[in-house]
Amino acid sequence: MAASDENITSQRPPVRAVGADKRPGWLRTDTGTFILHWTMAIAMILAMLTGFRLSWDAETAVFSRWIAPILLQGDVWTIHFIVACVMFASASAYVLYVVRGALTSRNAPARMRLMILDAPARLKWQGFNVSLHWGFYALTLVMMTTGVLLYLGWGGIVVDIHAAVAIALVAYLVLHILGHFMQGGWPQIFRIFLPENLVAGQARKAYALPVALVIGAMVVAASATLDFGTRTTLQVTKVAVAPKLDGELDDAAWKSADTARIRTQQGFNLAGGRGESTVEVKAVHDGDAVYFAFRWQDPSRSIKRLPLIKKPDGWHLLHNHADTADESAFYEDKFAVLFSRSDAFGNGGTTHMGPKPLDGMPGALNGRGLHYTTDGTYADMWQWKASRGGHLGKMDDMHIGPPYPANDAQRAGSGRYSAGYLQDPGKAFYVYNYKGEPPGGYRGPVGLLRLPKDYRAMSAKLGKIDLAPGASDEEGTQWWMFEDESVPYSKEQDDAIPVGTVMPSTLIIGTYEGDRDDVSAAPKWRDGWWTLEVKRKLKSASKYDVDFTEAKPLYMWVSVFDHNQTRHTRHVRPVRLELR
Repeated sequence: MAASDENITSQRPPVRAVGADKRPGWLRTDTGTFILHWTMAIAMILAMLTGFRLSWDAETAVFSRWIAPILLQGDVWTIHFIVACVMFASASAYVLYVVRGALTSRNAPARMRLMILDAPARLKWQGFNVSLHWGFYALTLVMMTTGVLLYLGWGGIVVDIHAAVAIALVAYLVLHILGHFMQGGWPQIFRIFLPENLVAGQARKAYALPVALVIGAMVVAASATLDFGTRTTLQVTKVAVAPKLDGELDDAAWKSADTARIRTQQGFNLAGGRGESTVEVKAVHDGDAVYFAFRWQDPSRSIKRLPLIKKPDGWHLLHNHADTADESAFYEDKFAVLFSRSDAFGNGGTTHMGPKPLDGMPGALNGRGLHYTTDGTYADMWQWKASRGGHLGKMDDMHIGPPYPANDAQRAGSGRYSAGYLQDPGKAFYVYNYKGEPPGGYRGPVGLLRLPKDYRAMSAKLGKIDLAPGASDEEGTQWWMFEDESVPYSKEQDDAIPVGTVMPSTLIIGTYEGDRDDVSAAPKWRDGWWTLEVKRKLKSASKYDVDFTEAKPLYMWVSVFDHNQTRHTRHVRPVRLELR
């Protein structure tokens, strides 16, 4: 889309027909291309600065990590989708404007033949620029198509194509500038700032630009209407008999319940490395409590979380990035559901990307972003953790709210800062059986809190141990130790345990208490699927929770963690809940 494309057969100023055009100057110049070109250019640059930020945290990312210092931070989801809509509108308007303005000859494919004809270098570069424009049109079409598919929940190769086209568009920008410079030097480049005169007498339709802009806006408005009109709504129906929490969906309540199917993608480990998992959700209530049934694809039953293994020099934590809260090898399976009154992009406006998205506060240890709200509200989050109470009837009640102050360790970069992502008030019954270490730690022996009373009995409960990352753990295995199965650490007790012994790193001590104890759950893994039944009171007394009794819109997002700490799957469009 360039205002500076010239007539092939002449470098002279456009010839005016007898009886000059009496219309205002802006109607006799190529103002439309000027406006649409720069609108598209600015939108595309912003789309790149946000899109590469969204992809830069992938472990296989190369280009986006290289340009990370210049990428935008914060609520980039919202910016990305807004500028994507602007690009869509500009592209639609440009096609109509070119047709109505009788400008199709500018970038006629036949002009590309100039590159192989015996013509002056200036004309050869003009043919090259025309070929670039057609390449840009093709790339833009692929970019918009894959973007829509990603928005609808597709992943896998669609993600790869979208990313590859984004990098190709960066190359296009460089070649676009170079091509015009070679065609006519700096004057040729700066001509886009001076809309050129249109040739009088051509069969142009009236009001080409206004009509094109209106149609472009209408295309986006129609797309947004279609989007909101096709979002999934999950009916939470009332049942006479509540389902039993046992990880099985054979209750009568579930058989008659509505089902929402959510494509989640861009996670880690899942689906042969493609990071995808389809989540099925059912929900009912009995007038007192709400019940959810979640089913999601996960090829392995991962229960062990950062196991400890004894080596000649002491106990070591098995991990790849535990020190930066980004473990993706030796971790438990998890599942999270977020409820919010807002349907804003980025999980109701709670997701802020980048190494330091919050001014005056530290970033996350892993540098990938923070969760918090900016309007003082709270989003309710429930997180199921396979080895930290997940098989003992608990689902952690958490929230995302305004960012809380950082402590000294967090400001120094030695403690994990999570902004507004926090557990509800109260306490849980799990603690870690090793002493925390800052980034760069856990490379040598770690300090322990407790040891098993009987290491042989403990080992028997672990079942067949496979320490390959992602290996499936047997049903019934116990990758945690209860307080009465352990004793405080002592060298004498440690010396009695042979080298090579593997031990869980999670201790179950005390009880769940307070707001954090609001959600009950029962899981079961079978044939590559987790099933999780969940229960909570319809109405909560906590300000950190949502009530399922209010006649207000309520939106839901779900995330699957396949034996990793933070690299969960995601989906853009929320599911709307309606209580009946």
